[in-house]
Amino acid sequence: MAGQQRILPVRREYNRWVANQTLEDYALRFTAKSARKWSAPRVAQTAIGAISFLALEAIGGAITLAHGVVNATAAILAVSVILLVTGLPIARTAAKHGVDIDLLTRGAGFGYIGSTVTSLIYASFTFILFAIEASIMSGALELAFGIPLWLSYILSALAVIPLVIYGITAISRFQLWTQPFWIVLNVAPFAFIAWKDPAQFAAWWQFGGVSRGGVPGTAFEEFDLVRFGLASSVILALMPQIGEQVDFLRFLPAEGGKAGEGRGLRAALGRLGQRLGTFFAGAGWVVLGLPKLFAGSLLAVIALRLGVPAEHAGEPAHMFQVAFSYMLPSKEAATVLTAAFVVVSQLKINVMNAYAGSLAWSNFFSRLTHSHPGRVVWLVFNVSIALLLMELGIYEALEKTLGLFAIVAVAWLGAITADLAINKPLGLAPPGIEFMRAHLWDINPVGVGSMAIATALALVAASGAFGEIARAFAPFVALATALVTAPLIAWATDGRYYLARKPKSEWRAQDTIRCSVCEHPFEPEDTAHCPAYDAPICSLCCSLDARCGDLCKPQARISAQARGAVAALLPERIGRLLRPRLAEYVAVLTAISVAIGVVLFAIHARSAVGSAEAEAALTRALWSAFFVLFIVAGVVAWFFVLAHESRRVAQEESARQTGLLLDEIAAHERTDAELQKAKEAAEAANFAKSRYLVGLSHELRTPLNAVLGYAQILERDAGVPPTRANAVRVIRRSAEHLSGLIDGLLDISRIEAGRLELARNEIRLPDFLDQLVDMFRLQAEAKGLAFRFTRPTRLPELVVTDEKRLKQILVNLISNAIKFTDRGSVHLDLNMRHEIATFTVTDTGRGIAEADIAHIFEPFERGRTAKGAPGLGLGLTISKMLVTLMGGDIRVDSTPGEGSRFRVRVHLGVRADPVAAPLPRPRRGHTGPRRTIMVVDDDADHRGVVRAALEPLGFTVAEAEDGPSALTLAAEIRPDLFLLDISMPGMDGWEVARRLREAGHGAAPIVILSANVGDTAPPAGAEAAHDEVLAKPFDLARLFDILQTRLGLEWLDAEGPEAPRPVPQPPPPAASAPAVADAGVGAAPDRVEIAEMLQLARIGYVRGLDQKLTAVEARLVAAGNGPDPRLVELRRALAAFDLGRVVSELESFDVDV
Repeated sequence: MAGQQRILPVRREYNRWVANQTLEDYALRFTAKSARKWSAPRVAQTAIGAISFLALEAIGGAITLAHGVVNATAAILAVSVILLVTGLPIARTAAKHGVDIDLLTRGAGFGYIGSTVTSLIYASFTFILFAIEASIMSGALELAFGIPLWLSYILSALAVIPLVIYGITAISRFQLWTQPFWIVLNVAPFAFIAWKDPAQFAAWWQFGGVSRGGVPGTAFEEFDLVRFGLASSVILALMPQIGEQVDFLRFLPAEGGKAGEGRGLRAALGRLGQRLGTFFAGAGWVVLGLPKLFAGSLLAVIALRLGVPAEHAGEPAHMFQVAFSYMLPSKEAATVLTAAFVVVSQLKINVMNAYAGSLAWSNFFSRLTHSHPGRVVWLVFNVSIALLLMELGIYEALEKTLGLFAIVAVAWLGAITADLAINKPLGLAPPGIEFMRAHLWDINPVGVGSMAIATALALVAASGAFGEIARAFAPFVALATALVTAPLIAWATDGRYYLARKPKSEWRAQDTIRCSVCEHPFEPEDTAHCPAYDAPICSLCCSLDARCGDLCKPQARISAQARGAVAALLPERIGRLLRPRLAEYVAVLTAISVAIGVVLFAIHARSAVGSAEAEAALTRALWSAFFVLFIVAGVVAWFFVLAHESRRVAQEESARQTGLLLDEIAAHERTDAELQKAKEAAEAANFAKSRYLVGLSHELRTPLNAVLGYAQILERDAGVPPTRANAVRVIRRSAEHLSGLIDGLLDISRIEAGRLELARNEIRLPDFLDQLVDMFRLQAEAKGLAFRFTRPTRLPELVVTDEKRLKQILVNLISNAIKFTDRGSVHLDLNMRHEIATFTVTDTGRGIAEADIAHIFEPFERGRTAKGAPGLGLGLTISKMLVTLMGGDIRVDSTPGEGSRFRVRVHLGVRADPVAAPLPRPRRGHTGPRRTIMVVDDDADHRGVVRAALEPLGFTVAEAEDGPSALTLAAEIRPDLFLLDISMPGMDGWEVARRLREAGHGAAPIVILSANVGDTAPPAGAEAAHDEVLAKPFDLARLFDILQTRLGLEWLDAEGPEAPRPVPQPPPPAASAPAVADAGVGAAPDRVEIAEMLQLARIGYVRGLDQKLTAVEARLVAAGNGPDPRLVELRRALAAFDLGRVVSELESFDVDV
């Protein structure tokens, strides 16, 4: 079960230096397997460039001049063997696991914080060696070109930075380009010396040291144990060089690459070359560096014998100037060649020093400050320190500086070697190298303890407390002590301080894992599970996180370890006195005091005094300065502890507040979950309601379609007695009203479900408004109300909107106003501005109570003033939903007893190119052959309505009650058009349409005619099987339009000449339950015209009625008939806008005809 997340993740954005691995080169983390693609020869060529440093010649010359050739030779050979043996396990492990020397130190017995000290040691080695090499280069520049040393130091330091910025890629290219030049100039001088002056080799071997005046002697006479130890200590200071080699070995492929795969001689040679390359790139650097030490020893003696002063004879610039003088006759040419060789050699090694130092400082400061500005920043920092040391003249204190540094460096690397070569093979330490902060103890006593013991014992020996021989062999004391104490401590602690917790084994099978902080993918070895974030975290984010409080390993924190050590080593009473603050203060003060002591010691070593009195005075002055600075350090340390304590308290308070916030968030999440469940339940209930309404509407629409269809047919039938005509009209109006109620319910359901789509119709706004006004003026006047309409002065002729929905909105508002107004007036106002229409409906009716205004737009809600009035309470609900869907708004102002005002704002797109729309014309048949229409519906009434509507117009109607019957019949008669219901038993309409297309009825249009249209989504692909959709109950005029469009019909108008009867065709055979009827064409044109004018009069469409009446009068005149007196009366009633009289006149026509 995942742990509780304790802190909120904030994505860490690294700067472009850190994010670019070409610049960063995987600092602070193991080298990804995807980046370890370099071949062993390429890595070897790059790493071998590290031995180009002339410090080897300088050290060889310095120890030879100081202790003689015999002692120097013995020291070189002995220390080379030690460096090779101790470097092999380090190089092998780093190449296998892809880690640099700092990550290797973490997992090899030092822990996460313990390796911080070693990072500082290693970084110090790099800038000390950088300063030495750059000083040599500066000496060559001064010698050859006369450039002042201070300026040469700056040039030597700055020249390295551009070469190291782009990491190992640029360094490798530089090393390969300069390798031939360096090798030739490194070997050629010695060949010329052997050729021209071989006696120098004998003289070199007999050199006894400057202190003996260069007196020659035999090997046995001149070997001195003390001088051998002092010379060895200086060479042993080069032991950290293996760290620079490791920084490049980590780029070798984990499996060794593909070189040498297979069998045969070629494969064997490939494997041998790979192993040799790996060897020389690692610990084998000593094998190549050994001749350089001897070369420096030889050249120092030759330079001394040729007149170079002793204080300069050990400097590489003077040594190689003498060596190149054997090659070139001109001294100036030899000097220039010397400068070129020295510059190339020092650049080759200093790019390595600067690169290694940037990695070491990155590791050191990332743990100290929990920040990482990038390796490039620490590159500049490392070079700056080296430049400062050069300006202080560190080169002159070379031997003493390296002798002291060797003690600490040897103790460190000795402890690592002991862990890798002894502890891990013997099972005293866990296998592998773990470097993640989340998995390591802060302090591992194996490495830290053995290093501390070895360093302390060696420093005591170096002070002379154990005698002169022990003082000379102080670094060897450190190495031997580390090799012995590391296994002993590992055995005593049973290896439990290596891993604070184990990595997740199941992650090893994954290719990459995404860090939850920086959100980048990393390989499993580079990630850990962080309980603070309750998610994976990469090694870099883990190292830099300052908020987690090491929740992953509370028992492994340095503070917890310190408390445990105090409790175990000191009595309880004393342990209580050592509070964490006091212990921290003592530790900080000690660290500052040691740093001050080192600086003052360097000043003492750098100062040259001429007498014992001056030496004593300098010592007293330095001690006085130390005590003064010690007091200052005490104050600084106390402020540091207080600041750290304040930060800790602030972090604890922040953690507490974060915990409270997380608890509150959890409570909100629970509340949200409950609300979500309630929301889902409400949505389920709403969905059930919608499904109920859809099902109910279908059940209502099916019989309603028959009622409305037959009512329309009866209205067109001339055989209906006049006494029944009014009853038929009542039936039709009632059916339309019921259909409107059903549509209203479905509109609400569709809007809530987001399924209602708006149409875009072009409507003539003046005609649209006239129709509304004429219709409601009659209603208002019938109730004794005044109806007024305020028309804008500039009204667009043609607008684009959903005509049906706009009319539905206005009809609802105006009809409500008339319904709830007993006396006074109803006013409709329109204001157009920039295509935004504002309709205002104002009445002087009952008004709406303020408490009811907030609810009148809810479904089935009616105000108290509406009690007893007819209606369901859906009109305003639908109006508001439609207005919102159209992108507008609706507002209401009302005062009970005074009236109400509703304002509707909608967008009406204005068209500038109106085209006259043709008027509907009554039909009595069609030209051409008789067409066969198949209607497929399980409802016999619906099939009867279609048959009754189409047969009088000359169509042959075939019926089928289900899908299989339709398919069978269609195969026999090949209908011209299909009318399909959706919901049928066994096979629905969509499936029937698909099968008809598959059966070869591709040319016959298919019209879906069902009560389910818009409520039932067709299956995938069904859209292409049908051509039109028409909802029940349908309007006959719309059905006729579809037939005309899809069949290419030409209708015969009612007022035209007698139409020829369609050519009769044999009736189709009967199928299971289908019925086929045939009828001729017969209809009274005059009755159709009267029916159309009645319909226009009833809806109040005055302009349309006027146009129709004009057309009728023109037809009668053209036929030679005089005007009927009743037409004159009809024209007068229409001119007076007396629609009641118009309807009466038309109905009298209907009775007589």
